[in-house]
Amino acid sequence: MLFNSLEFFVFLPVVFLLYWFVVHKNLKLQNFLVLVASYVFYGWWDYRFLSLIALSTVVDYFIGISIHESDNKKIRKRLLFLSALFNLGLLGFFKYYNFFVDSWIDLLASIGYTVESTWTLKVILPVGISFYTFQTMSYSIDIYRKQMKPTRDFVAFAAFVSFFPQLVAGPIERASNLLPQMLAKRKFDKTKALKGIELIVWGLFKKVVIADSFAPIVNDIFANYTDYSGGTLIMGAVLFAFQIYGDFSGYSDIAIGTARLFGFDLMTNFNFPYFSRSIGEFWRKWHISLSTWFRDYLYIPLGGSKVGKWKGIRNVFAIFLVSGFWHGANWTFIVWGGIHALLFIPSFVLGTNRRHLEDKVATTSILTYLKTTAQVLYTFFVVTVAWVFFRADSIRDAFQYLGGIQSLKVDATSFIMYSDILLILVLLVLDFMRYKKKKIHFILWVLMAIAIVGSLNREIQAEFIYFQF
Repeated sequence: MLFNSLEFFVFLPVVFLLYWFVVHKNLKLQNFLVLVASYVFYGWWDYRFLSLIALSTVVDYFIGISIHESDNKKIRKRLLFLSALFNLGLLGFFKYYNFFVDSWIDLLASIGYTVESTWTLKVILPVGISFYTFQTMSYSIDIYRKQMKPTRDFVAFAAFVSFFPQLVAGPIERASNLLPQMLAKRKFDKTKALKGIELIVWGLFKKVVIADSFAPIVNDIFANYTDYSGGTLIMGAVLFAFQIYGDFSGYSDIAIGTARLFGFDLMTNFNFPYFSRSIGEFWRKWHISLSTWFRDYLYIPLGGSKVGKWKGIRNVFAIFLVSGFWHGANWTFIVWGGIHALLFIPSFVLGTNRRHLEDKVATTSILTYLKTTAQVLYTFFVVTVAWVFFRADSIRDAFQYLGGIQSLKVDATSFIMYSDILLILVLLVLDFMRYKKKKIHFILWVLMAIAIVGSLNREIQAEFIYFQF
């Protein structure tokens, strides 16, 4: 079920009314309703894959209890290994099986051996498997580390794993944050609910008005990049940068806002990343739930930055390459991750990667303002170049796309697209107001709602980009 669909606009108020007016006096019934609603929400896409969520839930529920109850370190490790093997095995089969088979066939072909591609399978990628897999894995790991105790409330745990607002595209929640909320009595909070509605409207605006407006243009440019001038290719790359931001951060805002309607607080997943002054700051603000997941469960266990410069560089490459591979079974994503690693390494070596930890950009003088603006524009530039590899169908296409930009001619298509800059400016102004914590006037909320309704009249409603991951 899509957040930007008619089905969801019927589903949400029905669940909301049942939650707060029918089962509100009984916590277990509330959690059971959340569980049922989550399975209906996910099953609307393809009910067959509900078995994967259910199986993952059962496995990690019992493994979590078993790890906690065992005092034998070897047994605890084996149980944790079993959890990782099961979860990564499912993820690997459904998401990466054909990638590895095709890569192996291509490798053999490069040295003169021809192999029939009979080993490939028609595997459907279950929506959200990368997200809920990491969510359940972190639960088992945290119990193994003795950072939390397992719950004996199976329904609450199952509701945590399948919580419908963030089930298919995050944020990737930690059990330490969301599970205690499942186990605690919730009371309706009008202020929280209104803030949730604001986030839903803001997220829908970014998705259906901004991202979906850019989607057909971006798709056409990247599919036919050899037919367009350099000016059009530049616009295509910039539009994709804002498309993926509007699409993914829009989903996160809708998810967080929807959760607040039911009394839950999810973690922030985006913190105005395009106002970042460096690559390090960008990754502290973009897809925060994933970057912190890899930091806590991969980078730090490898030794982080405390194992010397060379091993530290190895760890940086590991986290960025794995992050790229997490996004999809294509070499383009791995190269995208590698580009970000190369961009990050200089500041890591010089020890400047922890700069700009403060939330707000300082503008105490005109020189500071100009310096900050230059840093933000440079960061956006290199991030946008990297996005070309993320969006392209192949590495070859990405290099040819960038090569085509050398021709800086501006044709009629480029000129027409410059009207889309107005939409980008609207997004940036509204985002900047939220960044500065300026109150958005009620009239603007009404205008955004009208724009959303108008955009929903499109014949085709685009799926969220991160559904494919």
